[in-house]
Amino acid sequence: MTFTFWFDFASTYSYPAAMRLEHEAAERDIEVHWQPFLLGPIFQAQGLNDTPFNLYPAKGRYMWRDVERLCERDGIRFRRPSQFPRNGLLAARIANWHAEEEWVPAFVRSVYRANFEHDEDIADHRVIANCLAELKLDAAFLLEEGQRPEAKEALRDATAQAQALGIFGAPFFMAGDEPFWGYDRMEQALEWHESSSPA
Repeated sequence: MTFTFWFDFASTYSYPAAMRLEHEAAERDIEVHWQPFLLGPIFQAQGLNDTPFNLYPAKGRYMWRDVERLCERDGIRFRRPSQFPRNGLLAARIANWHAEEEWVPAFVRSVYRANFEHDEDIADHRVIANCLAELKLDAAFLLEEGQRPEAKEALRDATAQAQALGIFGAPFFMAGDEPFWGYDRMEQALEWHESSSPA
């Protein structure tokens, strides 16, 4: 049975999930497939032209305080970004194109830290280059690769797959065919996978 972590780099609740998931999964001997997608087209299909956290200010205020509390509880550094949401398109293309590479989880965490810890603009190619260089990767090559038509199409396909699965937000966890939405469902998703997998 597969365990897939669906995330968008702009997603606030995906940030603490990304920071903790690999450790939590390893303790249960669960291999995670890290799958980026884009929430924008999914929101647009729902008739929304922005994140609900911006469209509904009371919801947005609650979300920021909630994420702050959760990160404090879980020992994750957090700084509210000065711009929200930020465009994680290039990072998502790179992570999606190389989804099977061992370095992808570390890259994902580095991009999330840039946005939600250091308040850096992850739409800036220089920021993504730094995230890649931090992992001793060929940043120039991977940045160029992430702008190729085939990488763009692959991310569109991943987003279409998310829509077909009924994914409507992030983070989203698929334990086999069983869906779990939200950071507060991460442990439940891992436990479900652990108990449902063949011995």
